[in-house]
Amino acid sequence: VQLQASGGGLVQPGGSLRLSCTASGSIFSITAMKWYRQAPGKQRELVATITSGGSTNYADSVKDRFTISRDNAKDTVYLQLNNLKPEDTADYYCNFAYSFGPSRWGQGTQVTVSS
Repeated sequence: VQLQASGGGLVQPGGSLRLSCTASGSIFSITAMKWYRQAPGKQRELVATITSGGSTNYADSVKDRFTISRDNAKDTVYLQLNNLKPEDTADYYCNFAYSFGPSRWGQGTQVTVSS
C-alpha cells in the first residue's frame, strides 16, 4: 500500500493551499482518513479526520480555516487550507485506516507560511 501526498508549498499569510493524498495497492476498504502535521521541534499533531460516512473533526487551531474532504472512488483525501498563518508551517502527513491491517502513512508534504 502506498500513499502519495502532494500540494504543499510556500504561501504568504492569509493565502490558501489544497493538499491531496491518494492511496494505491490495497484490496481493503479505507475507513478513516486523517491529516497530521509536524512543525520543526514539535510533536506530530492530528489536524483533521473524515470517516467513511463523511463525518469530520478538526483541531481547534484549524477550525473554520481548514476543510477535509474525500473522494472514495479515487481513494483520495483532500485538505483545503485557507487563511494560512505562520504557525501552520509544518510537514503535513496523511494517514489512512483500513478495514483490515495497520493504518498507513503518506510521505509528507511541506507547507511554509511566510511573507
